[in-house]
Amino acid sequence: MSEQLVLIEKANGVATLTLNRPDAMNALSRGLRAAISDAVDALEADPEVRVLILTGAGRAFCAGLDLKELGGDTSGLGANAAILNKDPVSSLGRFTGPIIGAINGVAITGGFELALAADVLIASSAARFADTHARVGILPGWGLSQKLSRAVGISRAKELSLTGNFLSADEASAWGLVNRVVAPEDLLPTARKLAADMLSVDPASLVAYKNLIDQGFAQSYGDAMETEQRIGRAANAKVTADAVEQRREAIRQRGQSQTGQA
Repeated sequence: MSEQLVLIEKANGVATLTLNRPDAMNALSRGLRAAISDAVDALEADPEVRVLILTGAGRAFCAGLDLKELGGDTSGLGANAAILNKDPVSSLGRFTGPIIGAINGVAITGGFELALAADVLIASSAARFADTHARVGILPGWGLSQKLSRAVGISRAKELSLTGNFLSADEASAWGLVNRVVAPEDLLPTARKLAADMLSVDPASLVAYKNLIDQGFAQSYGDAMETEQRIGRAANAKVTADAVEQRREAIRQRGQSQTGQA
């Protein structure tokens, strides 16, 4: 029986997608790239799945493209249609719900780009990040050169990308790359708790708000404000006073439970 390159677990509106080449540090072979892409597309089409958790099996999240496989490909990267036309990052970008990256170990180069495709990153204390594109002699094509600078600032991004040095989980947290760092055994429980919190909001708003944030982030500040006003006015005009009142009490009770107030 062939190895399952990705493992998928579904429960209560959440799908956990695990990269499953632990012996190869989940390096992105052609087969794994296609498996991730196909799995994410299928999960996007599943109406029962509203939040996606992405993680890796074994001690690595993802060690990047499979360099051993690429080294034996005489066609060169530019001619590799599997990289250009069917990449997992594009599929993750088409997933309309929130994506939580549960970074369990090293996320290197293409694996770093895979992590940056998530909306929220939770890191195990064992996580490490590195961009070794320049050391391999290739340039990124899945967004790392643009996303990283927006996440940590251009100077820090240049430090990482122009040296290939590793960034620890605690440093990644201090730089704002990851939301929090937890013990390895707490990684998936923390990600699933966050997913449950996301699922507790209005279902339509979960998708619409993520899309609004992403649209605005890709624009200038002025254009983003106009986008928010245009989309917000159209959406809010459909919300009735009764709907707001029904949700108000639930919000009040949640606030009390989270602040410890009676």
